Amino acid sequence: MKKDVLTAQQAATLINDGDRVILGGFIGAVVPEDIEKAVGERFLSTGHPRQLELYFTAGQGDGVDRATNHLSYSGMVSKAIGGHWGLIPRLQQLANENKIQGYNLPQGVIAQLLRDSAAGKPGTLSHVGLGTFVDPRLGGGKINTSTEEDRVSLFEIDGEEFLFYKRINPNVALLRGTTADENGNVTMEDECLFLENLAAAQLVRNMGGTVIVQVKRIVKNGELDPQQVRIPGIFVDAIVMASEASMHMQTFAEPMNESYCGRGEQNTKSVTPRPLDAKKIIARRAAMELKPNAILNYGIGVPEVIAQITDEEGVTNQMIATVEPGAIGGTPAGGLSFGASAFPEAVITQDQMFDFYDGGGIDQAFLGLAECDRFGNLNVSKFGTKIAGCGGFINITQNAKQVFFCGTFTAGKLEIETGDGKLTIIQDGHISKLINDVQQITFSADVARRNHKPVLYITERAVFKLGEETLELIEIAPGVNLQRDVLDKMAFKPLISEQLKLMDSRIFTDRPMGLVLGEKAIDIKVQDEAA
Repeated sequence: MKKDVLTAQQAATLINDGDRVILGGFIGAVVPEDIEKAVGERFLSTGHPRQLELYFTAGQGDGVDRATNHLSYSGMVSKAIGGHWGLIPRLQQLANENKIQGYNLPQGVIAQLLRDSAAGKPGTLSHVGLGTFVDPRLGGGKINTSTEEDRVSLFEIDGEEFLFYKRINPNVALLRGTTADENGNVTMEDECLFLENLAAAQLVRNMGGTVIVQVKRIVKNGELDPQQVRIPGIFVDAIVMASEASMHMQTFAEPMNESYCGRGEQNTKSVTPRPLDAKKIIARRAAMELKPNAILNYGIGVPEVIAQITDEEGVTNQMIATVEPGAIGGTPAGGLSFGASAFPEAVITQDQMFDFYDGGGIDQAFLGLAECDRFGNLNVSKFGTKIAGCGGFINITQNAKQVFFCGTFTAGKLEIETGDGKLTIIQDGHISKLINDVQQITFSADVARRNHKPVLYITERAVFKLGEETLELIEIAPGVNLQRDVLDKMAFKPLISEQLKLMDSRIFTDRPMGLVLGEKAIDIKVQDEAA
């Protein structure tokens, strides 16, 4: 059956007061921007649709006014369930003012929940989230005091604890592809990710709802390769052809990058070395932990720089990087293109990727270090009124075989001097990151201990490992003072290793390190006078 082809404005009228809406996309990739903008404009001009429930896996937005930000007005939303909130400040404000109910659940769990709900299951059973703020004993993922319904419950099977995430019942899906035929079959050849589009479309179709897909072009029936169809037409109700290129950018940073789809010339990279700053120092020390043939995940922030280091050192092709929304291999992108990878070896759906992650498929994961407490717990999800959200952090850190948290020792206006094999702190950051108690537990040190997981905390001046009760200091940078630059900047006293060592001096030089994967770092024990 031929599908209706609508303008974005016509599609916006299909959304009614009280609808429960799945929003497709990952940051700025695969976002149906034209449709979401039209829905927001309709609300501003007519006051409808009102009291929407929003569901999204990752953070969809630019931190200002695109994607989910179009749908984040008082009265327009009643509830939101999302994995990452950092790029949607308007929705954060509504949650902080208790004007909406809100939940922050693990990104991977939401992707799997779409699939499980589509299959008619009562929800998703998972070990992911135990011991974190998602655990019902620690808040159940509720964002504010107006959020009362329990969506996460504790289960025990054969003496082992699990979390049960209640099913969702959306009746609208706003999705995106590249090309549609007249029957609504959709391919995604110009999209850098497939995400959970298929699961979302199946779920809403099985709920008797409305699936609307934004595309770049429409072709006649029979012109699409059926093996390339990612959203079959039987799940689609209406097609919207993007009104202009700016409404269908490949990511919010790039109109179109062929390499994200594995096309174009894969020339030898021309690598411009990154200036030797604190982030590069941390990334270099982290890169020394890389293992040949390891399957990796790099998080946002400092971990993104590790890929630059492996490029500079010529070892990138010795590991396989993955990104949680589905890209395998290639070079992960950063910024508002995060999630895409240049010349990936494969791209799978987001729920499939998190199945792989949750089963322990990642060998090494490198994530950001925001707040860390005396027990080794981390908070990357909530800072005062800022609701960053956990994203895929909980899935990844609870299941990777090795975890490395990478970040500066303090936050704020940190100034350093380096380049000669030593580190000097010129001005320290004014915000302490190693504190007594984190505001919210996004990484549970106790769960990691129970699972005997090796965990390192890597900063520009010190390296810690997760000990039996607290952090153990195992390395400090050459040139820093142990008491003044490390211990006095912490709210708690770590265990200091009897074999405390100096970080490798190559990390602090302007020339290449000559990194060899799997090599042992130079062992230099800290002398009393150096400390």
